[in-house]
Amino acid sequence: MTGQTAVPTCIVPLACAVVLALLPWLVPPYQQDLIVKIMIFAIFALSLELLVGTTGLVSLGHAAFFGIGAYVTALASPQHDPGSVWVLLPLALLSAASYALVVGALSLRTKGLYFIMVTLAFAQMAYFVFHDTQLGGGSDGIFLNTRPVLSLPGLTVELDDKRAIYYVVLLALAVTYGLLALLLRARFGRVLAGIRVNEQRMRAAGFATYGYKLTAFVLAGMLAGLAGFFMAAKDAAVNPELLSWHESGVVLLMLILGGIGHLRGAVIGAAGFVLLKEFFSSHGLVGAMADHWQLTLGVSIIVFVAWLPKGFIVLGERLWSQRR
Repeated sequence: MTGQTAVPTCIVPLACAVVLALLPWLVPPYQQDLIVKIMIFAIFALSLELLVGTTGLVSLGHAAFFGIGAYVTALASPQHDPGSVWVLLPLALLSAASYALVVGALSLRTKGLYFIMVTLAFAQMAYFVFHDTQLGGGSDGIFLNTRPVLSLPGLTVELDDKRAIYYVVLLALAVTYGLLALLLRARFGRVLAGIRVNEQRMRAAGFATYGYKLTAFVLAGMLAGLAGFFMAAKDAAVNPELLSWHESGVVLLMLILGGIGHLRGAVIGAAGFVLLKEFFSSHGLVGAMADHWQLTLGVSIIVFVAWLPKGFIVLGERLWSQRR
């Protein structure tokens, strides 16, 4: 029975990766750009899933690491020559992870609502640093004069090419998904799941739960910084809204829509949210209602959550059960 259930778990992500790899040859540039945006938000959602769905830590400040990764990419980029991915990406990851270490070391000493408020406070601090100072260009943000370049032996990949950045982001999403899947199956993931269920019992069993939670928090911040790096490379511009609590709420909504507690749910939720927003904000599809897309999007999210309280992932599980 175990072997039967393991097969679809492996096949579905691989099939999705193959389909995504073929799409750039089948869809126009606008749809390619939309898919890249979905994949970036999927990485962002997966990073928060490690905290919320696996460890049981609900954070409203996760966008801080996303924005820091984007801003460091923009600030460290050369003015005239293209920056190297091998330099800019480690800087973005290290900066996001460093801030996550500071935030996690302090906020993880609290629990529940207090933890949510402390993470929100740290995120707002980072937001106002970039919003109210010349470091981040104020409310207008800053632009990248040139997008990063990925140099490989005998090959140079320029991320200003739509197809090139598409495949680089797809590779990053696949690596992120695979890494988290391996971690959740390993001892580390089992301990985090135990902490979510009953942290006191895990401490009584001899596990240093604070260290495990801090490690998960830093890793989640680093992955959020990875998403921020790609967002900066894609748009060639960053602004303080990337660090706002609204952005943290958006990625949390993605998890709720897709289904908290599942890696696939994070990816599905990111795709669902971005597509819903694109649909309701398109004048060509909904007409004048596009001017009020926040209202229609909010109503639709309420309907979906009420209809599928366990998220979109339940639809796939139901279809698979019926087929079996």
